[in-house]
Amino acid sequence: MSELHGKAGEKRGDWLKIELFAPMEMIDALTNFVTEIGAQGAFQESLEPQSPKDFPETASGEVLKAFLPFDVRLEQRLAALQTYIDSLAEIFPELEKPGFRTEKIRDPDWGEAWKKYFKPLRVSRNIVIKPTWERFSPTGRDIVIEIDPGMAFGTGQHASTRMCLEAIEEILLRDRSVDQWRVLDVGTGTGILGIACAKLDAEKVLCVDIDKKAVEIARENARINQVDDRVEIRNCDVATLTESFHLIVANMTAKILIKIRSHLIRLLRPGGYLVISGIIEQNKPDIEAHFPGDSFPVHRLITEKEWLCYVLKKEGGRP
Repeated sequence: MSELHGKAGEKRGDWLKIELFAPMEMIDALTNFVTEIGAQGAFQESLEPQSPKDFPETASGEVLKAFLPFDVRLEQRLAALQTYIDSLAEIFPELEKPGFRTEKIRDPDWGEAWKKYFKPLRVSRNIVIKPTWERFSPTGRDIVIEIDPGMAFGTGQHASTRMCLEAIEEILLRDRSVDQWRVLDVGTGTGILGIACAKLDAEKVLCVDIDKKAVEIARENARINQVDDRVEIRNCDVATLTESFHLIVANMTAKILIKIRSHLIRLLRPGGYLVISGIIEQNKPDIEAHFPGDSFPVHRLITEKEWLCYVLKKEGGRP
């Protein structure tokens, strides 16, 4: 990884260009991941065999180019990318490990130009994610969620987000035992999951995130979708909450999910649902060692490629 110079967020037009070199089999997963961590635009090119001075560890395959905002979360995003690459290498030991290099660039227009690559996307049977600047004509029972991601996590393009949306759609549309759903979205990012819950007729949704910028973006997205009367967004840690919920959704890393496990279980009402995602196959043993149990069985397991989403149901009758 190239060394980064300068203060993150120092100039509005500063971007970090990432060139990822990987086997073709990994490109889709990497494209999804860099998009979810905030890459604004991703482009795929074929990679010819390289000379030893370039990337000897990956002689052929594909190159993925992406651009990250040069802001205060840059180091966190790069660390997440490296962790994900390491995980892919363990899951697919027969494939060459991806490598990447970075370059700081100046392009004040890129912040707008990338938007042409974010198109309306159907993420479940009824839910369509639409960027605010694109047109889309809903049909039938379509539930359209308009998102302006800014620099927050969550556009619906990543498998972990799509699986969460599929899970909450099934729960809120099929379980008629609750008259007025109270939902908690932990680590809300753009607010996409909380907004979806409100559009699926949840009575009250609380979204929390420790990132102040994400909270600002989520609030604006709730306003755009006209659900801000039912969606409250707080800049706080889940550990500070005391109210209880029928449904809790947390799309985070396995490490963070395990860290906040006690709070998630504490805040969930008897009979309530917990949806946890952002988990890769490699972390399945750790998650299953901490979450499922006799009083907290797996209601459903959703998978997409190497990603897992658990739907757990707390014992104790109606939520």
